[in-house]
Amino acid sequence: MPEKINLQKFVDELPVPYTLSPRKQSSNHSYYEVIMKEFSQKLHRDLPPTRLWGYEGTFPGPTFDVMKNETVLVKWINDLPGKHFLPVDTTIHGSESTLPEGRSVVHLHGGRTPAHSDGYPEAWFTRNFEQTGPLFEREVYIYPNIERATALWYHDHTIGMTRLNVYAGLVGYYLIRDKHEQSLNLPQGKYEIPLIIVDRSFNPDGSLYYPARPDQDDAGLPSPSLVPPFDADTILVNGKVYPYLNVEPRKYRFRILNASNSRILTLKLDNNQPFFQIGTDSGLLETMIVIHEFILLSAERMDVIIDFSYCCGQSIILKNVTSNASAETTEVMQFRVAQPLTSADTSSLPFYMGEFIRLSRSMAKRTRDLVLIRIQDQYGRSLNLLDGKMWIDRISEKIEVNTVEIWRFINIINDDPHPIHLHLVDFQILDRQPFDVAHFEETGNLIFPGPPDPPEPYETGLKDTVRAPYGYITSIIVRFGPFTGRYVWHCHMLEHEDYEMMRPMEIFETPD
Repeated sequence: MPEKINLQKFVDELPVPYTLSPRKQSSNHSYYEVIMKEFSQKLHRDLPPTRLWGYEGTFPGPTFDVMKNETVLVKWINDLPGKHFLPVDTTIHGSESTLPEGRSVVHLHGGRTPAHSDGYPEAWFTRNFEQTGPLFEREVYIYPNIERATALWYHDHTIGMTRLNVYAGLVGYYLIRDKHEQSLNLPQGKYEIPLIIVDRSFNPDGSLYYPARPDQDDAGLPSPSLVPPFDADTILVNGKVYPYLNVEPRKYRFRILNASNSRILTLKLDNNQPFFQIGTDSGLLETMIVIHEFILLSAERMDVIIDFSYCCGQSIILKNVTSNASAETTEVMQFRVAQPLTSADTSSLPFYMGEFIRLSRSMAKRTRDLVLIRIQDQYGRSLNLLDGKMWIDRISEKIEVNTVEIWRFINIINDDPHPIHLHLVDFQILDRQPFDVAHFEETGNLIFPGPPDPPEPYETGLKDTVRAPYGYITSIIVRFGPFTGRYVWHCHMLEHEDYEMMRPMEIFETPD
């Protein structure tokens, strides 16, 4: 681990990523160009500038703010160096020494996009598209934005390199609006703020620290060597270490994203003030939920309103109370209710936000049992697999478009819960049921010592990433579509995703 750096908290103001403007625009089409480049950025008052990779030369990247059914065209331009500044393990599939290190491909996380624009891990490309991956199809991506109003995010998705490229800074927000959401009179403008939370470690010179090998002392490991999920020791929000935000005594809407490689966040306010939750990963809830704390695994999002009306003069800390949080990772950011009201707060706190289509178990055409297992690789490192299969194994999840299926994730990996993400679709969490792991491992049969647990209240909306804990069957129900082609599903702990805990799936259309 790097030398410990004690950085003072709450000395830098929270930055808000700027909104990206299109290069061209018509009545229902917008065209953007986004350049990935290397740059330096100051992440804390007392740190020298940090070398980063980012979209448009910022970390996090700029925010897309688009309307439902607005067709967005994006040319993602790779201007990254040919050599990575973080340690590349060339022993893992998709990251061999014969491949260029400065490759990238962009995934719109949570987006309903055609397969050619999904950011398939093997559709990578280098500077000026000089080299491309085996499944690269096009330079300009198409996003039809047919989702409900929601907060998506975009990030690197290069096979074997995602953990390094995201850690280097390749993340940004993508907001979709619609007229229904606009009719709800939610806090908006400067009172609606994205919060992109990550963890990073630093060397004394301000450079990012990422381990070149696991903690285990094993001379037989390659160098560099992939590490298990890595929890860094410093929290950043919107690219600043432990920032503060000056707020007025009024309602604010926060779009919260855990964009860490693997860190689990359990968030609450230190004055025990409630969050008014209005949305999940994939859009608005039917009814508002009052919560005091919530868990976010990597890639999960929350849409909440905090009412500072009764907090004049207070300083409130957003805390991470996850059990393994250290002193450095317990405090996330500070809200200072120090600003006077600039105008009357006329925004609403709606109780009912509208119905969305729920799927019933009777609609499912098939139930798939998918086991999360761990074995060892040739070097003795942990190798986590989805249903016992490697990335290059034959596609086993083939689904007819617009059909409904139940997927049950049976987790026998004895460690932190895994965030499982499916591309293209959103889904509903049905339940989590404990089972006898030892009996299952011995016989392959499931015995249930207790009834299933319903999803947490804050998980009852539409999701694209689900927490799958050890010793539980986590069941989701999904309608697959509307597009066909090859997509992926994977664990969103990026170190796991990069090393085989990702599988292709194929959505197909039956000919008439």
